[in-house]
Amino acid sequence: MSPISRRSLVLGGLAAAGVSALPVRSAVIAATAAVPYPFQLGIASGDPDSTSVVLWTRLAPSPLNADGLGGMGTADVPVDWQVSTTDTFSTLVASGTVTATSASAHSVHVIAGGLNPDFDYYYRFRAQGHLSPVGRTRTAPAAGTNGRELVMSFASCAHYEEGYFTAYRRMAEDNPGVILHLGDYIYEYGAEPDRPREHAGAAEIVSLADYRRRYAQYKSDLDLQAAHAVAPWIVVPDDHEVENNRAGTIRQNNVPALTAAQWTARQAAAYQAYYENMPLRPAQTPSGASIPLYRRLQWGSLATFHMLDTRQYRNDQACGDGWKDCSDADLASRSLPGNAQETWLLNSLNQHTGTWDIIGQQVFFARRFNASGASMDSWDGYRASRARIQQGWVDRSVRNPVVLTGDVHRAWASDLKADYNNANSATIGSELVCTSVSSSGDGDGATTIPDVGTNPWLKFFNNRRGYVRTTINPTEMRADFRAIAKVSEHGLPATTVKSFVIQDGQPGLQAV
Repeated sequence: MSPISRRSLVLGGLAAAGVSALPVRSAVIAATAAVPYPFQLGIASGDPDSTSVVLWTRLAPSPLNADGLGGMGTADVPVDWQVSTTDTFSTLVASGTVTATSASAHSVHVIAGGLNPDFDYYYRFRAQGHLSPVGRTRTAPAAGTNGRELVMSFASCAHYEEGYFTAYRRMAEDNPGVILHLGDYIYEYGAEPDRPREHAGAAEIVSLADYRRRYAQYKSDLDLQAAHAVAPWIVVPDDHEVENNRAGTIRQNNVPALTAAQWTARQAAAYQAYYENMPLRPAQTPSGASIPLYRRLQWGSLATFHMLDTRQYRNDQACGDGWKDCSDADLASRSLPGNAQETWLLNSLNQHTGTWDIIGQQVFFARRFNASGASMDSWDGYRASRARIQQGWVDRSVRNPVVLTGDVHRAWASDLKADYNNANSATIGSELVCTSVSSSGDGDGATTIPDVGTNPWLKFFNNRRGYVRTTINPTEMRADFRAIAKVSEHGLPATTVKSFVIQDGQPGLQAV
């Protein structure tokens, strides 16, 4: 295996810990090129299997142009790509040329195949006389093998205006083998005053050009580029990639005012831009106002990642949404992932292909209620749906179910109970909730668990921004909750505020 080096970190737009870096600009090539540097949005890889991985880039010499095309115009552009076992690219193991078109915002999705299992690779692109930064990626272990210990980090909720993306930089410095992003990669809101940073465009985004421009602004962030360049990503969206608190095709409200046709067009634009800007396989290509994103990824016999979409197929939030006591939340007819996705998940869990069954999804899973009720936007608003899934994994003897969650801008950790009306009932799984990258600003650092008296299965709470780093091997999963004191200031360190271990075959969290 080729270890990551300081050279590859610098070339990839990363740095050794504590040293800032910029994306590479080849002095010789840049000086002779006839056009501006097109790789302003960096590079990425994603959705690895044991023999292939998706490689991504998008050409945009002027990322914030209002037409969403990043200064590329309408001409087709050939893009060369290379994969090597070393960051010097002295020997290539895969290479080719693809065409970037204006119809796809000059993004490219390359399936680099013929690779060895459980191996580190380096990749880069060349277009219009320029070389891209260098990225590192990794393939999954072969079927039936555990491979190396896996460091997997996960994050969600990166609001550009509410703070800096320092968490992404700190994730990159951990050198993870894979990164999961659980949604709210962008925010759709218009610019607001008195924020650490400002969205380009005063109004909420609705058009394809708007969404493309918003992704370009976020992807211009060097900390985000660093995290993409260090490891393959596995991504699923939440609501803000389209519109806040949408449920299926139902809007939270009619702000901004749209006709039915305009709302359909907005969804289609949002999903097209999401696909254009993520390292996804062709199977995830959108079709109009829908996109097939729930999927299973196998990491040898060590882990199975079941990635859910909890926005596109759900029933509308019960009782008008919000935090309340609502009997409709118990209706058996209500589903958060939708009936087809529920069935798919239970069939997927029945495969028993990995020691760890990791469910990557968006909204709070464990029961969390108080005298006012519970959040109708979470699984508490779809209690029968949650019960079917939990009982489903019990009936299927799933050994180590672990739910990963984003959305709530706070870090939480919970045991999952067979019966939430009986705190002494069996613990049947665990939930790890990452805080946000920047959404909700700095936070106050509170660690007292809210409403733990009525929710004794809740084991941890922290109100800072950051991410979760997990270390996974056949005998245990360790989760380190990483926090940053302020995101209103750029570049602060991350500290581990709490760690838990889940032992193979022993559901529930053990504090370290």
